[in-house]
Amino acid sequence: MNHEIDTMNGFEKVCELNELTPGEAMKANTSVGPITLYHLDDGCFATQDQCSHGQWSLADGILEDGLIECPLHGGKFCVRTGAVKAFPPTIPLKTFPVHVHAGQVWVKLDGQQ
Repeated sequence: MNHEIDTMNGFEKVCELNELTPGEAMKANTSVGPITLYHLDDGCFATQDQCSHGQWSLADGILEDGLIECPLHGGKFCVRTGAVKAFPPTIPLKTFPVHVHAGQVWVKLDGQQ
């Protein structure tokens, strides 16, 4: 995949919207490392890829009702806010602003939402 960076606004194109299946999580490699993208009914969201507890890829987890469950220890996070919703994790996830335009998913990677 060819990544594009909009340096004026700090957004990086990470995928085409049709690559991101509704109701599922997807790992995307970016200029700052991997992130996980989520396609929900109310939009697309992005978080750091690794669980803050077990250092496991959240893209391999189960996405249900806006929560991603880490497949390693079962911790859950809100994909919209990064908040911990089920232990053992105690540290929230970093989240990133997402903009969908003309069928492309753009993520602002230089700052947390």
